[in-house]
Amino acid sequence: MRKLVVAAVVVLAASVPGPALASPATPDCAALAGLRIPASVISLPTSGGLVTASVVSGESCRVDADLYPVDPAAPAIKLRVALPRAWNHKALMFGGGGYNGTIPDVAANVPFGPADRPAPLARGYATFASDSGHQQNPARPPSLDGSFGINDEALRNFAAGDALKKTRDASLFLIRRAYAATPAEVFFAGGSTGGREALVVAQRWPTAFDGVISAYPAWNNLAEILDLGYLTQVLSRPGAFPDPAKQTLLYDSVIKACDGSDGVVDKVVSNPGCRFDPRALRCPGGADTGPACLSDAQIGAVKAMSSPFRWPYRIASGETQYPGFPFLSGADMRTPFLGFGTTAPADPMPVTSGYGMQYWDQWVKYFLTRDPGQNALDIDPRHPGRWLGRISALSLVEDRNNADLRPFARAGGKLILLHGAADELVSPYSTSDYYERVRSVVGPHATDGFLRYYVVPGANHANFGTPAFAAGWDSLTALEKWVGTGRAPVSQVVTDLAHQRTRPLCDYPSWPRYRSGDPDSAASFACAR
Repeated sequence: MRKLVVAAVVVLAASVPGPALASPATPDCAALAGLRIPASVISLPTSGGLVTASVVSGESCRVDADLYPVDPAAPAIKLRVALPRAWNHKALMFGGGGYNGTIPDVAANVPFGPADRPAPLARGYATFASDSGHQQNPARPPSLDGSFGINDEALRNFAAGDALKKTRDASLFLIRRAYAATPAEVFFAGGSTGGREALVVAQRWPTAFDGVISAYPAWNNLAEILDLGYLTQVLSRPGAFPDPAKQTLLYDSVIKACDGSDGVVDKVVSNPGCRFDPRALRCPGGADTGPACLSDAQIGAVKAMSSPFRWPYRIASGETQYPGFPFLSGADMRTPFLGFGTTAPADPMPVTSGYGMQYWDQWVKYFLTRDPGQNALDIDPRHPGRWLGRISALSLVEDRNNADLRPFARAGGKLILLHGAADELVSPYSTSDYYERVRSVVGPHATDGFLRYYVVPGANHANFGTPAFAAGWDSLTALEKWVGTGRAPVSQVVTDLAHQRTRPLCDYPSWPRYRSGDPDSAASFACAR
């Protein structure tokens, strides 16, 4: 019933006759050039849209389009649809990353995707994505331009996720026009900001997607931003910033202390219960005496990064804290850009500071104060003063995920949730909190009927750099089978793409414990609690 209802809506909106599953051998690429997209086919307010390019590219047709805003001062949403020559009658939307601002690669794989299977477009999916309603300033580091936040419509397109539904509706209109057929199934896949977007579409539009892959989701965006603001202040204090050599020292010490707690020494910390005490690295007397130890100020900064951050005031979303990062249990500090950075935060914010510190700086300038000259170090997220009201209002836009996925579950939707235990940018503890909230709201048994959550030991944020475990898993095939046949994923195996080894993909909160045999084989491990 779910698929028939969705198909009927799109067919009526597109006003194109034709059987729901009949498809020509190739999409009619030329017919899409210059096509106008009526505002009536998009469920949220726009001024319609226009196809700006439609060209054959290899085995697919690439269609670019602009969706026009209601506010003339707001930027357009730029979207791209890839229409394969051999269509499998399915569609997949990709989420973005950071502040977005560019269209994701529609020929790419899903987050933590496998190396031995084709990407969705090559499998025959019609794929699509957008820049979420604004264009990146090329002078800024990629995905770190928040200047669009000055405009309310652009802010809602990004932060509330409005651009997601607008993009989905317009893209399905174009797919319908190209093939004279409606997709039988529509999926969404995204990581980081895209992981948050995946949860947004499941909650806000529970019948829009049949299946969703959400990887390392920054779902409580404002809550994390407040923590990042606090950490920005901590790391900017004199003597508090641990330089890359000290970050490496800390990482190596954590791995040495915790690596074997899962039964095997393999540079991967699987046991989530292991915690390293940074005081073991204290310099004599607490002063900074070189790269072989941490000063008291640096130990304090490490503890702040690794501890929950709670703010002493109420905000409208109801959020009260962010759980901190796993820097004392195996987070990958060999990628400073995503964690501490290589230099301390300052004003103006260096591009060599951590990603999260730069994210905070842009948020303060363009979301919070809307003053590009504002010194982000002058805003204390513990005591925001006159900015409390604005923080509270933004929390309703950025943290609107309330974990009530009952409508999505009732509609037959399936959700795969993934996070790396060594994530240095978005806390896996936060995703575990989200999962527990869903179980509390929906109920444990009902949650098991539509959601699977996996934490991958050793995996960092988006397999950035050279992680201890470069996760690769065919989540899309698992999701296809679950949606198409009702068979939930069982006994799944994740591959380390960099080290040619495998591990069992354990349902949270279990984790892979070594039993015996080849330590590079998933068969040598059992999921433990």
